[in-house]
Amino acid sequence: MINAIKNFRNNTLLPFVAFIFAFLIGGIVIVISDPLIMGQISSPGKFLTSAGSKIGNSYLAIFQGSIFDVNLARGSGFLRGFYPLSETIVTATPLILCGLSVALAFRSGLFNIGAQGQFIFGAIGASYVGFTFSLNPILHVVLVLLVAILFGGLYGGLVGVLKAKTGAHEVIVTIMLNYIAALFILWLLKTSLFLRPGRLDPIAPEVNPNSRLSQFLGEDLRIHVGIFVALAAALFVWWLLKKSTLGFKFRAVGANANAAKSAGISIAFVTTSTMVLCGGLAGLGGAVHVLGTEYALTNNIGGSLGFDAITVALLGGAAPLGTVIAALLFAALRTGGITLQSNTGTPAEIIQVIQALIVLFIAAPTLIKGILRLKQDSPDKTLTAKGWNG
Repeated sequence: MINAIKNFRNNTLLPFVAFIFAFLIGGIVIVISDPLIMGQISSPGKFLTSAGSKIGNSYLAIFQGSIFDVNLARGSGFLRGFYPLSETIVTATPLILCGLSVALAFRSGLFNIGAQGQFIFGAIGASYVGFTFSLNPILHVVLVLLVAILFGGLYGGLVGVLKAKTGAHEVIVTIMLNYIAALFILWLLKTSLFLRPGRLDPIAPEVNPNSRLSQFLGEDLRIHVGIFVALAAALFVWWLLKKSTLGFKFRAVGANANAAKSAGISIAFVTTSTMVLCGGLAGLGGAVHVLGTEYALTNNIGGSLGFDAITVALLGGAAPLGTVIAALLFAALRTGGITLQSNTGTPAEIIQVIQALIVLFIAAPTLIKGILRLKQDSPDKTLTAKGWNG
């Protein structure tokens, strides 16, 4: 019972409070960034009214830009009003997969900073199979996803092998492999194998329509079946960590590698297999991104998705469900930021401030506990884990 209360406090209450504090401070930043409102500070009543209206309108704009837009519903039908939610889910889908890639590594005591490179290699494999072959739609999609998992898994597995055999630190290796992936795709898109005929800019041919992930709510909403792939992957990671023998080994090594080794668990095997699975998840994210929304490989196919995944995994406490929720929140803030700027004139960078504040509060739970006067965990229980292993 006591452990259940502690888990609820650490995994639910603290992140929720972190969100509240981040939005409160974000509201203050919104007010400070508006010179018109700050010019009314000499009149407290008028200042507070204007500040409250500004904050309310700003967060309403974020809601309209990420969940439901009343204006769209009135003009184009009720379902069309959920277009912002569709965009949020589309943005969150590859984030979920990349976030799971980082979270799984965290649970094994590893830091997978290389989700970006693994994402790129998965996208490369998906793009090639997508535009080269023309197969039955179901077979084509399955083949593309499997190839992407293979490409990403091999690229991630390289990190595991280097760490297991040579002791190379995974953070350094993954960062360098990210650079290699970014430069490799730039070179690859200039070759005759990938360069789209008649184009000089680095862009591959569009994937065959049979390989694309279908938009199950119609063409007006971009949400596609990739979200179900991402949710299935989250369920798989949960099962792997909680119900499988391999997942137990992952968590054991993540908690205490020396104790796990003494119990007969192969650290090299766990390290390598973890990174293979992490790479496969990120590679799957690359495939979903190409097949679901982009349809063609470019040198900037992933943007900063692989790096954003680190934030998502941290926000989610390296738990599958938490990662899904964090990815949706992160995506909602990103899509809502566009409406925030266009409707209220508030700088879109405010969204980045809010994201940073959420990460800050979650990464520093002692600060939240101090503000709420919650009992601190004993040091001997909080410093034993090599990675997140709650």
